[in-house]
Amino acid sequence: MRHTAFLLPVLCVGFTLSAAHALEPADEPCPKRNKDGSPDARFMKRHESFVAEAKKGGVDLLLLGDFLTDDWRGNNKNGVKAIFDKGFARYKPANFGQGGDYTQHVLWRVQNGELDGLTPKAVMLMIGGTNGSNGDPPDRILAGVEAIVNCVKRKSPTTKILLLSVLPRCEKPCGLRDRHMSVNALLPKLDDGGKTVKYLDISARFMQADGTIPREIMPDFMHLSEKGYQIWADAVEEPLRELMQAR
Repeated sequence: MRHTAFLLPVLCVGFTLSAAHALEPADEPCPKRNKDGSPDARFMKRHESFVAEAKKGGVDLLLLGDFLTDDWRGNNKNGVKAIFDKGFARYKPANFGQGGDYTQHVLWRVQNGELDGLTPKAVMLMIGGTNGSNGDPPDRILAGVEAIVNCVKRKSPTTKILLLSVLPRCEKPCGLRDRHMSVNALLPKLDDGGKTVKYLDISARFMQADGTIPREIMPDFMHLSEKGYQIWADAVEEPLRELMQAR
């Protein structure tokens, strides 16, 4: 059953509470919610901190995404923070990645203040993997990513977007990986020749020739190790430099 949350403006227009899989369409902005439909407190607290950071300005590179972007902070992997600093610190970065986010969550965040006050030279966006894990079809994931890209364009027309591929999952080829690779086959449609959006597929860098993913890169075949983040940093170094200088 679909409900209309007209008394709760912070919620999406439509939502389903009965099943974890029954989320909003990938391009329908919505905050992360609890099972009862109320906004998730952790999500909202992080969002508010990002909005406050945006108001301060002074950001030339903005990272947007889910847990993979969030984990650039290092957490318990001190080497990841060192890789981040070496690769991105010179660009005055801000990391607005948040674990567990779907495209619709990132879209809601961007629409609700996380770009207000910012005109970054570039946004590095990787999103859609959690949608894939939820079972969303590739075309709907593409619609969600496109909605985020278009929102960034509207909010900050001079910003260049480095759109990254969804990373592979599973030790060996599997249905989930096939879904992610199908998304990556569609994402080039959003590349306009680098005028505002440049698409970069880095997925193959995380797989060996036989299609397997080494545990030393992705220990649980989902989260990245320090070596995995170094691969990411190396992959974006040159295209990111070009975008940062293009404006």
